Amino acid sequence: MTFGLALVVSVLSALADNAFAEGPNQVSPAEDDRGWPSLPEVDAAVEIPAQRSPYSSDARTVKVYLTYPGGSLDNVNAETGLMLSLHNWGGTQADGTADPAFLAAKYNVIAIAVDYFQSGDLDKSVPYDFGYLQALDSLRALYFVFDGLDTSGMLFSRGRIFAAGGSGGGNVALMANKLAPRTFACIIDCSGMVKLDDEIAFGLPGGSELSARYSQDSSNPHSLTKDAQEIRFVGHPDHLSTMNRLGNACKVIVSHGLTDEVCPVDHTREMVANMQAASMDVEAHLIAESDIESEIIMNTGHGVGDRTLIINKFASKYLLPDSESALVRTGKCDFELHDENVRYATRNGTYVISYGRGYPIGRFEPAQPLERDGSG
Repeated sequence: MTFGLALVVSVLSALADNAFAEGPNQVSPAEDDRGWPSLPEVDAAVEIPAQRSPYSSDARTVKVYLTYPGGSLDNVNAETGLMLSLHNWGGTQADGTADPAFLAAKYNVIAIAVDYFQSGDLDKSVPYDFGYLQALDSLRALYFVFDGLDTSGMLFSRGRIFAAGGSGGGNVALMANKLAPRTFACIIDCSGMVKLDDEIAFGLPGGSELSARYSQDSSNPHSLTKDAQEIRFVGHPDHLSTMNRLGNACKVIVSHGLTDEVCPVDHTREMVANMQAASMDVEAHLIAESDIESEIIMNTGHGVGDRTLIINKFASKYLLPDSESALVRTGKCDFELHDENVRYATRNGTYVISYGRGYPIGRFEPAQPLERDGSG
């Protein structure tokens, strides 16, 4: 096979693979114009429109749970921030993450839980998303609250935007910061997944008990491209550089047990080292036996302890509005910038997170075939 023909075959293969692997990139304007609800007056759950899944052409919605300070929208004030609290793999609402009622009351935030893509993980015949569409769903939920407050003219603290999550929710929180690098002041990852390696992607022995159910057969519609793996690595060095260039100023707090056999701690070590090398603001708490304390940290495994109290232990000084160490991001966030500057290059193309409509829409742009002058 000649070089030119081999190149064309390779590019066409990548196009075909990625057309399925990131199917939600195909979004029509009408799909997102189905109408967004108004913010409820009291704590409630609402449904918002979302990108399609890669496994269905049906329109999709996401359930969002809102917890206000004092239980009412009337209690939102100029110091009130927004905070995602993201559940674990296969969970719903606030399973395995910080209690939204605690967050709202303690930190003066609207706490937002999200039944993002594959919450409940009911359909085990398809691969597990591992943070990409799930983060886009969570960011849409955050946008829904941000825009609802903004358009109603209510005062709130636009720079106090946070996210926290446990296990799979820690992964989604990290990915949310990656896909919206100009939005968060602080995120907290508790025992989260940070890298979709081959062992987890394909359920191979040796790395983790997790299996994301992808196929190693490139002809299988459930195969995993290298591009899809790269975007899902939150410690990708080149992508961290892109985040820096875009002005990411988020403090990343990581809590992870040293004997975690579910979400490999070595992946977390790699991510933290790469973030430090990229001069990002990361604070790592790797839990050893000496860190065990009553009611908060109970072991060094995956469960570790009470994730609400762990987040309070490691992050309260950054989340409390009246703290000397309180974090408030300055400048416009991604929802306000209305651009397509969030772009992550991968092996065969670029992932683009468009904020043209305010809320995020993700797509993959395959690289174009190289032009040949016919002389070689």
